[in-house]
Amino acid sequence: MIKALFFDIDGTLVSFDTHQIPVSTIEALASAKAKGIHIFIATGRPGVIINNLSALQERSLIDGYITMNGGYCFIGKEVIYKSAIPAADVQAIMKYCVDRNIPCIVVGEHDICTCQPNEMVKKIFNDFLKVDVIPVKSSEEAIQGKEIFQMTPFITEEDEKEILPSIPNCEIGRWFPAFADVTAKGNTKQKGIDEVIRHFNIRLEETMAFGDGGNDISMLRHAGIGVAMGNAKEDVKAAANYVTTSVDEDGIANALKHFNII
Repeated sequence: MIKALFFDIDGTLVSFDTHQIPVSTIEALASAKAKGIHIFIATGRPGVIINNLSALQERSLIDGYITMNGGYCFIGKEVIYKSAIPAADVQAIMKYCVDRNIPCIVVGEHDICTCQPNEMVKKIFNDFLKVDVIPVKSSEEAIQGKEIFQMTPFITEEDEKEILPSIPNCEIGRWFPAFADVTAKGNTKQKGIDEVIRHFNIRLEETMAFGDGGNDISMLRHAGIGVAMGNAKEDVKAAANYVTTSVDEDGIANALKHFNII
């Protein structure tokens, strides 16, 4: 019996085309919640830029959040897990970006900023993902004297291979071609699921996870049932137990009906 549902946001709950949660998804989650099933968010976004879930939040449908790809998990105001990037790795990432004038988004526990921003940051985060303008800080100001939980450098897959040996204590996840999310080693959405179900005393086989991006692969493989959206790439679909229709074609509602959750 499924007791917990975990959802990625962008491309899973929220359409890349409309920037909205489909009505069918909202109603499906309300039906699941009415049956006593827990609903959790599992996203690469930090809490400070989760700005597109009001349709669920206003109905109190969300029980908790896995954010920053598992690096920071909270239930209400209670932080149940957090793990910062080691300082040496933070410095290595920042140096790589500064030396090459590469934009990098830096996330602390309660704040976010951009270093070396360019038009690509605006195009993707402000125009495409509809995130408010992120404050700009110098590289020193961004990382000095505080814990950093996630860094998002605008690096290519080739850059990623080059920098990886310099950050041995980190995980790299990618859900958009233009950038990568970097967190402390061991922090993935899979880890987030483990922390949440421990908190709620739910068994892993009682979980179902939904996703569409590369950073969702670990949780789709790990959950009791992993569901890939129809709009996911082939490697994501290959990691899932089931492939539903796209986010814009009632994918979540269709999958929950397929498994008799609702």
